[in-house]
Amino acid sequence: MATARRYPIGIQTFERLREEGYMYIDKTDYIYRLVHENGCYFFLSRPRRFGKSLLTSTLDSYFSGKKELFKGLAIEKLEKEWTKYPVLHLDLSGAKHTDKGRLERYLDTMLKVVEAEYGITTPAKDASDRLSLLIQEAKRQTGKQVVVLIDEYDAPLLDVVHKEGELENLRNVMCDFYSPLKLNEPNLRFVFLTGITKFSQLSIFSGLNNITNISMRPEYAAICGITKEEVQTQMADDVSVLAKALNKTDEETVDELTRYYDGYHFTWPSPDIFNPFSLLNAFSAKSIQAYWFSTGTPTYLLEMMRKFDFLPTQFGKMEAQASDFDAPTEMMTNIIPLLYQSGYLTIKDYDEMFRTYTLDIPNREVELGLMKSFIPYYILPDTRVVNITVVDMARSLYKGDMDKTLRLLQSFLATVPYTDNTNYEGHYQQILCIIFKLLGAWADVEVHTPKGRVDIVMIFMKRLYVIEIKLDSTADKAMEQIDLRDYASAFSTCGYPVAKVAVNFDSATRNIKDWEIK
Repeated sequence: MATARRYPIGIQTFERLREEGYMYIDKTDYIYRLVHENGCYFFLSRPRRFGKSLLTSTLDSYFSGKKELFKGLAIEKLEKEWTKYPVLHLDLSGAKHTDKGRLERYLDTMLKVVEAEYGITTPAKDASDRLSLLIQEAKRQTGKQVVVLIDEYDAPLLDVVHKEGELENLRNVMCDFYSPLKLNEPNLRFVFLTGITKFSQLSIFSGLNNITNISMRPEYAAICGITKEEVQTQMADDVSVLAKALNKTDEETVDELTRYYDGYHFTWPSPDIFNPFSLLNAFSAKSIQAYWFSTGTPTYLLEMMRKFDFLPTQFGKMEAQASDFDAPTEMMTNIIPLLYQSGYLTIKDYDEMFRTYTLDIPNREVELGLMKSFIPYYILPDTRVVNITVVDMARSLYKGDMDKTLRLLQSFLATVPYTDNTNYEGHYQQILCIIFKLLGAWADVEVHTPKGRVDIVMIFMKRLYVIEIKLDSTADKAMEQIDLRDYASAFSTCGYPVAKVAVNFDSATRNIKDWEIK
């Protein structure tokens, strides 16, 4: 009988993971390929909670010559030398939510720990000089070139990416700190940096013009994350245990895990990649939930959405060239690069002829988490009340009762306090779309038909709803537009019954005034 294994929830240290018997999906063939690449400097971008820290720790163990930790893994047969190098492993993840003074103190504390390992008691004054001295001293004491591993290099910058003044101050500190990496090239065997946002050669890494960005290289597509093949092979027993807990078949369980956690692609072509944090949590808790968002929606995301006037309804399928979504943070002219690099959008297809990528929300977990994170900003600060309302609405829609669904929404909106910017039709379009997606429905806005654009098209429980919204008008007028432009006929071949829904809002009460359903 299949038994559950120990899952490394919150454990990002390769040595501990191996010594204490936690599950490890073997990525060491990627490690071998990377450390034998041409060049010295490498960079990998992946979303948060995607295994970057474990990868960095694995590189630490490899370069430290800890061959015993790799017993039974792919690299054991590939590597013949196992040379031990001095490793400077610097973790910037603790420097979040900081200002210039706190960042400088963080760097000071971090460097003191490493300096103690090499007996440096009188360090230089500046952090950059101290890093340079560390590299030189490690090389002198060991006679070997130095390996520098920097995990989450951009952590100090993410929360201030929308604040140009603060961003400039912190960027200058980090630019100065990283400068020795270029100056000490003869003393370095391997330099590896991870982060969420793509570095800019015009700012922090201005000197590292020969760094290799492996983020979109096909051969490293699955270096972080868990592939569908790995789920079905290395994790087959785990699937069986979860399936029994959910009272589902193994196939049904894989399908549900796929819907919630799969769908990431960081290049094209690429295997399907699961979010490892969420997948392991699902196996551990024996429950499929939105784990990635339980760690919170970053403030910078919502602030950048405001900065670029990006609405919740704009999340969805879009086309872009690589230079449009893989651009450095400081050079962004829209929010798409941040959404892609942070994992809220991912690659879904590629048009080779025109070299354009199709981007979309990766999976149900991300869509659900995004919509929930918008509740306090677009609907009501008390998310509990909204969640209860959504459940009641879902019960009605499951029965195909749109009339009751709208009555529930009307009663709910009557309790929502006054907010700004509610005197335009688009505001109510955002509210309806957010709520429909929270229900688990497929919903899209401004859907083109031969005779015009439908405000919202929604599919739920094998029913399609064509929804037209009016503000300070009448539901009759909205239904008249649906009929006059024959919106419903555009979806007659979809295979689902089509319902026409006309909803009229009142700007004075900020609520639904009347509606009509056919």
